[in-house]
Amino acid sequence: MDIPEELRYSKEHIWVRVEGNRAVIGITDFAQEELGKITSIELPEVGDEVEQEDTFGSIEARKTVADLYAPLSGPVLEINEELIDNPALMNEDPYDSGWIAVISIADREELALLLSADEYADTLDEFE
Repeated sequence: MDIPEELRYSKEHIWVRVEGNRAVIGITDFAQEELGKITSIELPEVGDEVEQEDTFGSIEARKTVADLYAPLSGPVLEINEELIDNPALMNEDPYDSGWIAVISIADREELALLLSADEYADTLDEFE
């Protein structure tokens, strides 16, 4: 399972790549494996204000529908519109072309609540 060291993670299996005051977010390799084949996604809209740990979209897979929980608070700057027509990108490449959205980080202190790669890996032990 791929858990890139340079990213931060939420307990809800969302990754965060911090780029200055922006955060690129997506689902982890573990999440896409657990969901199975992803068939559709409900994305937030550009300009939406998201709050850490609140729902900001959902993913539908053959097995289930899963809510997406915001790892940080802030306005949505961009969404990955390619996912609308090709949600399987999240299965194929969850850390690159399968990104979900970019938000402006409203409160940098919230970053401290996210997990390192090692801490996130430790949370996955309970699923084995």
